Amino acid sequence: MTQLMLFIPACFALNLALGPNNLLALTHGAQKGVGFAFGAATARLAVFAPMIAASALGLGMLLSTSALLFTAIKIIGAFYLVWLGVKLLRTAKLMSSMDVEHKTLSFRQAFRREGIVAVGNPKAILIFAAFFPQFLDTSAYWQSYATLGSIFIGLEALAILIYATVGRFAAVYMSSRLHWFQRVSGGGMIAFGILLLFSRSPARGSL
Repeated sequence: MTQLMLFIPACFALNLALGPNNLLALTHGAQKGVGFAFGAATARLAVFAPMIAASALGLGMLLSTSALLFTAIKIIGAFYLVWLGVKLLRTAKLMSSMDVEHKTLSFRQAFRREGIVAVGNPKAILIFAAFFPQFLDTSAYWQSYATLGSIFIGLEALAILIYATVGRFAAVYMSSRLHWFQRVSGGGMIAFGILLLFSRSPARGSL
């Protein structure tokens, strides 16, 4: 119980950290509403669940020691983030009070974005592999990992709702300046892509 009381706030801090997926939830919330953003973000949860299982099986260690595998995944993920950022910046130029993407973005597109961004960041599985073991009950390894994983997914869903809601409020109260919100989102995606591209494999240095 003591371990869980320590795990929950530490885990929620990770869930709330601004990263590319949370920025997407913020953007989708501003564009299409909280329900739309949360629904699209279930793609992220669907990706994180098997990542947690993979970490439990020790694949996180494989990724952390394979420089080639880590590099290949991060390059693909980084270029996708940069591409997505450029796309957001370009659509921002076409916006008036409401943007073109607000009208044309489909749920399938948003769902795919969330999933690809989650898959394209190798750091997620490494976080599960490095963070979770600090709170595991080794006498009940699988049950403990499943408990921690379930808590993480639940807190991640709560973080999604928070970011989507903030995005929606920003859209309501800053509707005439939504194009600036779009530009910030696009710039953020590009920044995250560049940071991911230059991040080091744990085999060679810290994340």
